[in-house]
Amino acid sequence: MAGYLVEDTRKVTTSRLKEMKAEGKKIAMLTAYDYTTAQIVDEAGVDVILIGDSASNVMAGNITTLPITLDQMIYHAHSVSLAAKRAFVVCDMPFGTYQVDEKEAVRNAIRIMKETRCDAVKLEGGIEILPAVKRIIDAGIPVCGHLGLTPQSINKFGTYTVRAKEEAEAEKLLSDVKVLAEAGCCAIVVEKIPAPLTQKAVASVDIPIIGIGGGAADGQVLVIDDMLGKNKGFSPKFLRRYADLHTIMTDAIGNYVADVKSGDFPNECESYK
Repeated sequence: MAGYLVEDTRKVTTSRLKEMKAEGKKIAMLTAYDYTTAQIVDEAGVDVILIGDSASNVMAGNITTLPITLDQMIYHAHSVSLAAKRAFVVCDMPFGTYQVDEKEAVRNAIRIMKETRCDAVKLEGGIEILPAVKRIIDAGIPVCGHLGLTPQSINKFGTYTVRAKEEAEAEKLLSDVKVLAEAGCCAIVVEKIPAPLTQKAVASVDIPIIGIGGGAADGQVLVIDDMLGKNKGFSPKFLRRYADLHTIMTDAIGNYVADVKSGDFPNECESYK
């Protein structure tokens, strides 16, 4: 694995994730949706690559994550899994693929694992989806949970505001964290919740709690298009931009267009004789 930007080039697994939490080593998680990007993400040392149903937004242009289909998620996840050599690869189960009943949830999870070669699936929700979580895990498939702001429930919430600020919802979230951990989940994402609540979640279980908009946790996850600055229209408080690819790409493409229009490209050195 020459070229990796991390010293530990072992394949990340469920047991390794648990070890990392026990050893106090932070877990870096990032989304990817295609082979080329996933190859870069993997080689840069990201521990977990998430094929998020956020592909519905950033890849397909939908307003919410709800429209993306199982077939579309499998397409993206297959491409990412082919590229990832070290990272633990997690595929979101899209809306409608696990909420109906646990038997259908298992069938869909098995299909994802067989057709994508990813390492785990991710489901949104707590006690409400526990039967599906248990059946999937019993089938030998690792499950990552997702609590707090769960985008697949946006029509119920009606807003993307911070969740679990009220005592009752906060208590339920902590209860769901423990329930999912006891069921055998390998990790749990907590999205857009108060930082003190995230700390309570971290302390309550021995599996990694991965934050996004929840303050410090065992690890963090961001959408790659957001952290690279490709999407200028999205600027939540929790987002840190590490590049301005929107500007870089616009300038590069503009220069290409100008060179083609002027006849400067291709020049003699870029042409075959």
